[in-house]
Amino acid sequence: MLDNALRLQYLHALGIDVWIPKANNVQPPCVMANETPILAPALATETATGDWQALETAVAGCSRCGLCSTRNQTVFGTGDRQADWLFVGEGPGQHEDEQGKPFVGNAGQLLTEMIRAIGLSRDAVFITNMVKCRPPGNRDPHSDEIASCHPYLQQQINLIQPKIIVALGRVAAQKLLKTEASLAQLRGKAHDFSGIPLVVVYHPAYLLRSLLEKRKAWQDLQFAMGLCSRL
Repeated sequence: MLDNALRLQYLHALGIDVWIPKANNVQPPCVMANETPILAPALATETATGDWQALETAVAGCSRCGLCSTRNQTVFGTGDRQADWLFVGEGPGQHEDEQGKPFVGNAGQLLTEMIRAIGLSRDAVFITNMVKCRPPGNRDPHSDEIASCHPYLQQQINLIQPKIIVALGRVAAQKLLKTEASLAQLRGKAHDFSGIPLVVVYHPAYLLRSLLEKRKAWQDLQFAMGLCSRL
């Protein structure tokens, strides 16, 4: 468990001056009536063994969509492969493409503080993206690119078997949940992804541009903590 002094330090990094537990005010989980969880497409034979090494090798050599022609390297994901918490962003950026690791720039530093604020470390969670290659110019990944890469993400989920999935930002949330609902509509609810609770949180990159939203992000994390504690 994280002691209070360290928690306050991490919350200060998030722009939250005082931590007030809201365990008694956590909303009960609910699922939007119009949601339809994504069903995993058939996996390629090289990823059907359930073996992490085979999956990582398949991702590294993937050429299923045009992103393979512009990447420096794939970004598979990092962290505990038996983690309770799975964080999913939309796609790698320039720093991630250069280093082969997710969330390593300024947004990644903020994500690290967000994870520490809930009493965990990056090594104790698993962090990945919907697409494993950087879209040119850091644009949003296209639907066909997400569809091509989704079997890899689904296999990661199958292998990790997390207790909770945290969708980072609008794009990841909408694509995972197959909805056009706004981020404001998706926040504060426990959605269902193939039987796993999914919570939507602001993307760290957005929080760097919109500092006043950090308090809402902390509320989202508190909601996720309360939900996970009941699982």
